[in-house]
Amino acid sequence: MPTGFTRDPEIERARTFARVMDHYGVDGLLGMLLPGVGDLVGAMVGLYIISIAKRRGLSRAAIARMVLNLGADVLIGAIPIVGDVADFMFKSNDRNLKILESRTAQPDRMSSAVDWAYLMGAIVAVVAIAGLVVYGFVRLVEYAMG
Repeated sequence: MPTGFTRDPEIERARTFARVMDHYGVDGLLGMLLPGVGDLVGAMVGLYIISIAKRRGLSRAAIARMVLNLGADVLIGAIPIVGDVADFMFKSNDRNLKILESRTAQPDRMSSAVDWAYLMGAIVAVVAIAGLVVYGFVRLVEYAMG
């Protein structure tokens, strides 16, 4: 470590959380061992990294992107069996740590076009999925009614 260089203890704790939850598979194990509850516990721990980003004044777009990562992890993890396997591959804490580190390292880049594009894409995807669910439900009712 270069002379005069100090590590940020808050970022170091976030790195530790991400490593334990994502690289050692604790997030996936919680989901497998405690269905439903484990995913919520993992999400509560994941909020720690987001809280650091909020305290550091990261843009709303960056925070929303982090929340989307965590939300996707929770939704994926909630799917029985498939979600448990996917939990080991979708590393939301690691993704959020990268956002936190990049925005902390470059404060002038607090809100990037990538964050906004990601958010717009996520909103479009959510609306499209909701539309497909409603369409599928209507088709199912029509089929059942005869």
